[in-house]
Amino acid sequence: MKKVLFICGSLRRDGFNMQLLRLASERLPASCSWSFLSYGDLPLLDQDKEFPAPAAVARVRAEVAGADALWIGSPEYNHSYSAALKNLVDWLSRPVEPGDYSTAAGRGKLVAISSAAGASGGAFSLAKLRELLVMLGCTVLEEETRIPLGKRFGQTALALLPEEEAMLERECSALIARLAD
Repeated sequence: MKKVLFICGSLRRDGFNMQLLRLASERLPASCSWSFLSYGDLPLLDQDKEFPAPAAVARVRAEVAGADALWIGSPEYNHSYSAALKNLVDWLSRPVEPGDYSTAAGRGKLVAISSAAGASGGAFSLAKLRELLVMLGCTVLEEETRIPLGKRFGQTALALLPEEEAMLERECSALIARLAD
């Protein structure tokens, strides 16, 4: 059974990106297991405290290492991803064994990226996130889901328009196909 680990770039429990990831998780087939990564307890990356890794870092690395694919839902803060998400990616990019970057938990992972954000639907943050993940050796799906929030900012529930549903379905199908390879 293939495992997908969902990672929300916002630490808000019911933020739009968490809701988008929940909608994605509902579309995965029974042949996939999935879970959501909790990482709000990660310390800021500090190379003076890197070895041995803090307990929260070791836990997160183990969860990522155990996943066949990651699905990141990223908000857009000032045309970029959140500081919390950047800190997580930084920890995942660091070697588990000193000096051996091939042991980094995030290296080589298959990653889907999505965003629910402002007028751009997160286009700016996803472009930067894609660049970062590729630089780290991840395989990022071409398909992505971008939900422009616009007037939905005042709402609490994320309701997708038909074309947004179709975008999310395409991304799910692409991820499932890649996992089957």
